Amino acid sequence: MEQYGFYVNTDICTGCKACMTACFDRNDLEVPQKFRKVWEFGGGEWAKGDDGAYTSTAFTYYTSLTCNHCDNPACVSNCPTGAMQKDTETGIVDNDKEVCIGCMTCEQVCPYNHPVQLADGLSHKCVLCSDENAEGVPDPVCAKACPVRALEFGKIDELREKHGDNSEIGTLEDSTAANVVIGLHRDASKGGEILNPIEISH
Repeated sequence: MEQYGFYVNTDICTGCKACMTACFDRNDLEVPQKFRKVWEFGGGEWAKGDDGAYTSTAFTYYTSLTCNHCDNPACVSNCPTGAMQKDTETGIVDNDKEVCIGCMTCEQVCPYNHPVQLADGLSHKCVLCSDENAEGVPDPVCAKACPVRALEFGKIDELREKHGDNSEIGTLEDSTAANVVIGLHRDASKGGEILNPIEISH
């Protein structure tokens, strides 16, 4: 099985959300539906020195997330009808709309709350834009839309070889917390509980 995924360079991502907008348009979504989300992480503080002057350690950075097409997807193992499946050739996780009942168990168990319920009442999600390719080979618009090339798409093995395998991400439960200082290639030990160490789509 070939597994596709993303590498997100948080050092150069500007948080412009071009990836999110391209995905939104390509999938003809409506507010507030999103298949890709850009999260802002920030922290730091103002510290008063002995001379009464204040210095700042404040920082902000961004990361772009979509379905991670996990090795062992919680959505697949918990789907009550078996609609959600992982493709044995591409590793892409998708659901059979003929079998899906729209219960949204997949969204509830997903650590990233990814699947979205659309107007038809069924679960929909990122399929790496493979649904427009007869061979099911993905060609995601999000990566092509990134103006600074912070979002890189490819085969997971090739991405790991190029960028390494430091791929943990911390909790997204409270993105406003000042102590959230984790990133896709930063020190995850500073960011609180690790929900599920992942490759960027693995």
